[in-house]
Amino acid sequence: MNTNALSADGRRTARRAANSKAVAAGARAGFVARGVIYLLVGLLALRIAFSDSGGKQADRGGAIAEIAEKPFGNVLLWALGAALAGMALWRLSEALFGLAGPDGDKRRKRAMAAARFLFYGFVSYSVLSYAAGDQSSGSGSSDRQTDDVTAKALEWTGGQWIVGIAGAVVVGAGLWIAFRAVTRKYRKHLKMSEMTRKVRRAVDFSGMFGGAVRGVVFATAGGFAVAAAVRHEPGRAKGMDDTLRSFTETPAGPWLLALIALGLAAFGAFSWANARWRKV
Repeated sequence: MNTNALSADGRRTARRAANSKAVAAGARAGFVARGVIYLLVGLLALRIAFSDSGGKQADRGGAIAEIAEKPFGNVLLWALGAALAGMALWRLSEALFGLAGPDGDKRRKRAMAAARFLFYGFVSYSVLSYAAGDQSSGSGSSDRQTDDVTAKALEWTGGQWIVGIAGAVVVGAGLWIAFRAVTRKYRKHLKMSEMTRKVRRAVDFSGMFGGAVRGVVFATAGGFAVAAAVRHEPGRAKGMDDTLRSFTETPAGPWLLALIALGLAAFGAFSWANARWRKV
């Protein structure tokens, strides 16, 4: 058997592994874990809107700390981290072998899958490190981390441009997320025909409302980064927690944050729908 044949066999074996039931199960577990995090962030934001948050952060770190305080919290964190690792591996398989669907081999989509692999890999590592006892990992303040990274970047040559462009990219990504949600682009990834009419309506509501709110939050955070670059003030950049708190400073006051919180919780429910009906 020649080298080319061995290489082809290796690629076929890797592709079969990427399309295996284990990878699909990991992806679905990852959607469940993502739903848990968004639901908890939404609940924490709702608490901030109408009462004292008790020092809790409405971001991923706050969600992890909230889980850790519950009975068997450490066990739950291990399960959450493992599920997110499953999501990361699924995204890696998409980057290497293409996504489900007729246009899944497009370079743009595979590049986005690679970026998502890195993101979920980092989140999984953070959660697992926290579960293993490193409490500086995973639960750190997103606001402080954002300030530190922005301050360091602004010190570089051309740092203002780097931060400004990065912020503009996040704004664009947020608007794109919101657009895709409102136009129900997510439908092509779901097995809509397997849902009852009531379930389909619930999925559409959570997908449109939750996805649009998620996009607005991303775009707002990106806008703060652009402002930090223009004014050369790292403190103007905000993480998830401060971005959510900023909605209370609008004329709508805490009611706008409450609406945002409900949207994030809705996106958590939409993630659970993906766990059941996503085409993987």
